[in-house]
Amino acid sequence: MTSNAPPDPLLGDCRRIFLRGLTRHVRIGVHDFERVAAQRIIFDIDLYVPLADNTPRNDRIDEVVNYDFVRDEVSRIVTQGHIDLQETLCDTVLAAMLAHPQVVAARVSTRKPDVYDDCDAVGVETFRHKPPRP
Repeated sequence: MTSNAPPDPLLGDCRRIFLRGLTRHVRIGVHDFERVAAQRIIFDIDLYVPLADNTPRNDRIDEVVNYDFVRDEVSRIVTQGHIDLQETLCDTVLAAMLAHPQVVAARVSTRKPDVYDDCDAVGVETFRHKPPRP
């Protein structure tokens, strides 16, 4: 499925924060039958945050990237209207994750588990990191 190692050596001093199996019903697809009802989409999301920016010193939630941010952004995006392509959905969620000031890289995977009966799911995965800070 996915590797636990950072996909880029520049991310070696990072904490990986992840959500696995986040499920939302999404109005997605290019076919007429897909425009009739929402489909189940499963998200797997990894965020990379430099340890210097994400190491709690006082054991407080405001010292780290909160999981609620990820869930809230995904929910916000999927309620904005119909999306034709998984690639568009994946890229939109990725951009929202990278907009967080502490996140330096992210990986977003979306999959439709109910499309074909002869495979677990069909999906898309995208990884991107911000340019290095000067």
